[in-house]
Amino acid sequence: MGKFHFVASFHFVLFVFIFLPFFNGGLVISSGTSDGSESWGYVEVRPKAHMFWWYYKSPYRTEDPNNPWPIILWLQGGPGASGVGTGNFEEVGPLDSFLKPRNSTWLRKADLLFVDNPVGTGYSFVEDKEVLVKTDEEAATDLTTLLIEIFNRNETLQKSPLYIVAESYGGKYAVTLGLSALKAIEDKKLKLILGGIALGDSWISPEDFVESWGPLLKDVSRIDENGLIEANGLVKQIKQQIATGKLKAATETWSDLEGVIGSSSNSVDFYNFLLDSAMDPLSTTATELVRGTPRRRYSRYLDSLRKTPGENGGLNLLMNGAIRKKLGIIPNDVEWGGQSDLVFSYLEGDFMRPRINEVDELLNKGVNMTIYNGQLDVICATKGTEAWVEKLKWEGLKTFLNIDRTPLYCGDDKRTKGFTKSYRNLHFYWILEAGHFVPVDQPCVALEMIGSITGSLVSTK
Repeated sequence: MGKFHFVASFHFVLFVFIFLPFFNGGLVISSGTSDGSESWGYVEVRPKAHMFWWYYKSPYRTEDPNNPWPIILWLQGGPGASGVGTGNFEEVGPLDSFLKPRNSTWLRKADLLFVDNPVGTGYSFVEDKEVLVKTDEEAATDLTTLLIEIFNRNETLQKSPLYIVAESYGGKYAVTLGLSALKAIEDKKLKLILGGIALGDSWISPEDFVESWGPLLKDVSRIDENGLIEANGLVKQIKQQIATGKLKAATETWSDLEGVIGSSSNSVDFYNFLLDSAMDPLSTTATELVRGTPRRRYSRYLDSLRKTPGENGGLNLLMNGAIRKKLGIIPNDVEWGGQSDLVFSYLEGDFMRPRINEVDELLNKGVNMTIYNGQLDVICATKGTEAWVEKLKWEGLKTFLNIDRTPLYCGDDKRTKGFTKSYRNLHFYWILEAGHFVPVDQPCVALEMIGSITGSLVSTK
């Protein structure tokens, strides 16, 4: 990658400023709207490693010292999927991918901070591929540096509790970031209030998820006994590889298992078992599953849910067209998503590593932990989530497991939308009729849930 080249569009961007950081990062470049409702920029979190962020100030924000307005940091999965793109325009941001207002935007309950994480994802980029992260902890360190640069220079943001909300592989970033941020706060390096962490359909324990795929799909008649036997053989191999620390080999076998599930089920969609895969046939090969598809799989699935799929040429066209023009600070030689395939390949050695211990540690530190899961998800199936939760060593687990669930409704609709239960600082939501992307499939209940998580319960109708 070359140096930054800026082409500011004054129709969208009314100010741009460049300054050096006060802390560990490198060059910081920021821009935004004149009314302060949006800001965005780059932080050089390490030499040659540039992370992009985009912050939205909620029009509903209140400045009540007794009830501080929350901020949500959204972490996308993949690895290599863009929070600035997918989470923002496809799920919870103020505009959808047709640039129409989203009635269910989470701005109704909180400010929103999207990041393209790890570096190499979305608009984030590296000048040398060798500085791409290889572990979840390295990603967490970069995110902590980003938070230092954003929060330490803004006293208003410091008064707002930050809630880290993650989806899919983002859950692994969330728990490692949670621990990294807490340490930085304790060391007086980060001026931030951590309100809690929410793990949505999150890849916390790969072993438990792959073990759940066969039984789940057999129970819903998507695979037969022969498919289950073949899948279970590969699951046994994966468990042995994880146990012996052969994590890259486990990732390769995981890819083989996805292929077996696909062929046995006539291409079930891994994001919703009621659907066939929205991917084209070439993308179901083992090589593509491992090397290049997290972002494409997301976009293809979400495109398939639209009434007019592909009408705007997809998220890729939007992000490399109108949004790039609005932002005005994306380097000329940076393409949105241009390095995301590399992000996945560099994290292959950590992809199958569990992060249950990190959840335990956060619970023991008193951090509010919320887990939510879509009923129809396969890749991070509820059956697998329940399995890893039962492995927690947290002292409140037995009581939590014995508590009855409470049904969830939404608005005037009296149909059951889900269930929830809580004990102390652990909370679980079962969201019915939702797949991997809960805010897409159940926007009303997702908005109510996030209001409960953040304590932002004021009516915004």
